[in-house]
Amino acid sequence: MSRRDRSDGDDRFRIRPGAPKHRGDAFINQVLRQTSKAANATGGRSGKTPGARLGRGHVAARFTGQSLSANSRRAAVKVRLVYLKQVGARSTVTHLRYIEREGVGRDGEPGRAYGAATDEADLTAFEERGHGDRHQFRLIVSPEDGAELGDLRTYTRHLMNRLEADLGTRLDWVAVDHWNTDNPHTHVVLRGKNDTGRDLIIAQAYLTRGLRERAAELATEWLGPRTEQEIQRTLAREIEQERWTSLDRTLQREAVDGQVHVERLNEARLHRQRELLIGRLQSLQRMGLASQPQAGAWVIHVEAESTLRAMGERGDIIRTMQRAMGGTQRELVVFQPGEDGRAIIGRIAAKGLADELYDKGYLIVDGTDGKAHYVTLSPRTDLKQYPTGSIVEAKGAAGARASDKTIVALAVDGLYRTDRHLAVAQGQVRPDRDPHEVVAAHVRRLEALRRAGIVERVAEGLWKVPDDLPEQGRHYDSQRLGGGVAIELKSHLPIERQTRVIGATWLDQQLIGSGKGLGDMGFGGEVKETLRQRTDFLVEQGLAERRGQRVILARNLLATLRSRELAKATRDIAAETGLEHRSVTDGQRVAGIYRRSVLLASGRYAMLDDGMGFSLVPWKPVIEQWMGQQIAVTVRGSSVSWEIGRMRGPTVG
Repeated sequence: MSRRDRSDGDDRFRIRPGAPKHRGDAFINQVLRQTSKAANATGGRSGKTPGARLGRGHVAARFTGQSLSANSRRAAVKVRLVYLKQVGARSTVTHLRYIEREGVGRDGEPGRAYGAATDEADLTAFEERGHGDRHQFRLIVSPEDGAELGDLRTYTRHLMNRLEADLGTRLDWVAVDHWNTDNPHTHVVLRGKNDTGRDLIIAQAYLTRGLRERAAELATEWLGPRTEQEIQRTLAREIEQERWTSLDRTLQREAVDGQVHVERLNEARLHRQRELLIGRLQSLQRMGLASQPQAGAWVIHVEAESTLRAMGERGDIIRTMQRAMGGTQRELVVFQPGEDGRAIIGRIAAKGLADELYDKGYLIVDGTDGKAHYVTLSPRTDLKQYPTGSIVEAKGAAGARASDKTIVALAVDGLYRTDRHLAVAQGQVRPDRDPHEVVAAHVRRLEALRRAGIVERVAEGLWKVPDDLPEQGRHYDSQRLGGGVAIELKSHLPIERQTRVIGATWLDQQLIGSGKGLGDMGFGGEVKETLRQRTDFLVEQGLAERRGQRVILARNLLATLRSRELAKATRDIAAETGLEHRSVTDGQRVAGIYRRSVLLASGRYAMLDDGMGFSLVPWKPVIEQWMGQQIAVTVRGSSVSWEIGRMRGPTVG
């Protein structure tokens, strides 16, 4: 914008530029969006996708794969572009821990991260170098004959060298080889910065095709081209496979108006595959995925691809479950969370990643119902918090919680009172639940909903709740868990270690509930046997009495066991630290520096140090990030309300 300045009598223009528009940042964001789309595309040499020529490597992608032929080795490359601000500050650490986990090495040892010039990569240093990075590339490189390559580490380094040449920059990366599947593969984490410190933008064509072709070229150079016999054996195995295969892709390309004609398969370019393709069509027909309306013509049903892909995933799940259960006979079930709130309880038999690129895990739960359940976890769930052998409950998050319905039913004029609920609970004869514990569980739920802004705590024991609380609570749970499954850790101890331990264990809860819901087969049968051993121990401790076939448990059994374990734990900590133990009474507010967590059979506790003494209070995951800092807590029954800082402030969990 300009104006005339006539102060000296001359006609002059003084330029007043407007505010800068930061076009560079906007451009980079556009590039990243296009690259993100590219990472999930199938790729191809033709087409004019917007942004296809943006970024490094778009020229090199025009020349990759020129040496490849039908006999060349194949390679699969998966790419994920990760926006680090969206996935959280600890995403890199979590992913690196996943790919370096136990059992992925050639002989079942943990994975070992390496880099361009070291066999022992410093993952902490790599993560620190990436602080402040806008994005990051995560790759899975899987040569078809990876086992024959032998040395995946050297192969990966050669591949990354070719990437550097194609992209015209040095790259900062770490990698881990995985040998725990039928197809050995390599995970690569690549920083989103070039060697000048600017954002590394890789062209769509290179991500979707060029990188895969470089991997195939290198594998072919190392192992030589595939022989005709190798190719035919590979294709022959695909005829009966219940998954989406390369034969299916060929049939899809050759279909005209939804039909595959034999005359088209007689063409010279398909001569070697003709019998294999016809065999595959006949196999699809037996599966109900294709039909033959007339001689020499087949119709492949529109849902064939999605069905075959689902069948392939199901087959992978079944094989995973069979390996996890060994020779143990179990009915195999894929857990489907539903509106009915159905839950399963059992022992974790195995765990792993169903999708290693997106850190999406699974648990295999040996249920008390005698079945083995495959449970898909919500994205970015930390598998470390669920030890193998521990006891968990898996429940769908889609349905409204019974606790939310109870709160609304007891509310008067939109106000829920804990004293009213306690009176109602005391009037209901339930030997398996302490009324105070029942109310405390509802208060914990209300605390969580308060932090989400759904309910309001008016005063101690008084809450303002909306009439549609069950629906709002359902929506909150669904968002928090990504619409997936809620997993509650019932005990970190395997049942064998619970039989003779001082502490309130999961087995004790089963004894109080008379073993309700336990099956006679599988894990349910094992629990019944360990319950007899636990009963013998409690009798020895004077906490149970046998009267003929009946067992009479001591009153307030769980509280007694918990207090005995805490007493021993506090004595040990006092002897170790020289600090005096300060007991916590109901409703008391205590403060101190969070020093550590203490894992007991009764649960996990946080140690708060006030300089002169210490207190043990029930632990929650939300406080772990505040290790070494001043926090305060108010204990009400078995529920806790945390505050950060020396002064009263917002509770955090």
